[in-house]
Amino acid sequence: METRRDVFQAIADPTRRAILGLLALQSLTLNAVAENFNISRPAVSKHVKVLNECGLIEIKQQGRERYCEAKLDKLSEVSDWVEQYKQFCESKLDALELYLEKIQKEKKKSNKRK
Repeated sequence: METRRDVFQAIADPTRRAILGLLALQSLTLNAVAENFNISRPAVSKHVKVLNECGLIEIKQQGRERYCEAKLDKLSEVSDWVEQYKQFCESKLDALELYLEKIQKEKKKSNKRK
């Protein structure tokens, strides 16, 4: 049974994030990608396969070479997911700010009475 790959799986690995970083700058052959890492060519190929399966890169045949090209629009899934939690955190921080302001006002009132 083949497992479905998703963007989150792909970016969970630091090597895959580094590969994406390289390919965001320019299209590279598989060999050129592999030259940037201290891991075996088959290991790099496995990482590239994961990135390809989840749609973050595309592999194009040009003559005898296979070029990897970044397709970063799929990262919007990650951005959308993070945005939910960002809004949640911001609302909690806003509530904390209001609470602290309330405490400060109460403290000032009690200090004036003394």
